[in-house]
Amino acid sequence: MVNTRIDERLIHGQVAGIWSTSLDTQRIIVANDEAASDPLQKSSLRMAAPTSMRLSVLPIAEAAENICAGKYGKQRLFLLFKNPADVLRFIEAGGPIDTVNVGNMSYKEGAREVTKSIQVLENEESIFEAIASKGINVTAQLVPNDPAIDFMKKMKSKN
Repeated sequence: MVNTRIDERLIHGQVAGIWSTSLDTQRIIVANDEAASDPLQKSSLRMAAPTSMRLSVLPIAEAAENICAGKYGKQRLFLLFKNPADVLRFIEAGGPIDTVNVGNMSYKEGAREVTKSIQVLENEESIFEAIASKGINVTAQLVPNDPAIDFMKKMKSKN
């Protein structure tokens, strides 16, 4: 696993162009129940993904199961989630994560800014706390050239 990222836009320029190529990714796995069950969204994701990369759009539990079972062999995997709740569900389904990078979470009513590209709701803060409490390093980094910051520390400093 070369990267685990939360990005509500899923596959877009930063993910497809910058992250995937700089990490020499071979397969992008989008773990999101809604995307996995929506043929239109799956089709859009396939169009957005680089043609040189394999793409799997899977329900969260199936993504965890496939990765744990070694289904992708030695492929370099980029795991992509839409929100922190999906990450927590992946971990609870036995999915292996050491670090999760928070990329883009846009403003929603009632959200507060943690960084320019990350706005979190109160309930998402507690989900991030739950993720971190499982020993997972939570970082924020927009693009690979930016330094990774300690997202939990940054989130707490804004209270």
